[in-house]
Amino acid sequence: MQTVELHPRNILAAEAKIPIGAPVTMINLVQFFEHAQYEIGGQKPCSGREAYLERYAVAFNEVAAELKVQNIEVIYAGTVAETILGPAEPKWDALAVVRYPNFAALRKVIESPLYLEKAEPHRKAALKAWEFIATFQSQLGR
Repeated sequence: MQTVELHPRNILAAEAKIPIGAPVTMINLVQFFEHAQYEIGGQKPCSGREAYLERYAVAFNEVAAELKVQNIEVIYAGTVAETILGPAEPKWDALAVVRYPNFAALRKVIESPLYLEKAEPHRKAALKAWEFIATFQSQLGR
């Protein structure tokens, strides 16, 4: 079963493998719910894609700005056409590649009470499945 929960142990495990202060590039593979699945009412109905792109992304950026986390860059965002090689499930809908100045900047956003209040509910409502992969540049990438 897929999860869209961020677990502290996974965040710490990723952080331990990334050189301190090194830029980190996060790969997001996402599968949307057909209709956003909000746990608490009060949200206008929308698709999972809309909840992610028009609500979560906006809220994430607002939180980052309020926390004064700068230099977050969307390197690439696109729709997945088809998986040519890989597991048949989950069937990914979209991919986003986002660069952060360092892992501490990412943590500052995703661990903040502001993120938990303003952004996370939209992410959870939008995503049926999510892979969130931390990477950093190595000799292989040069």
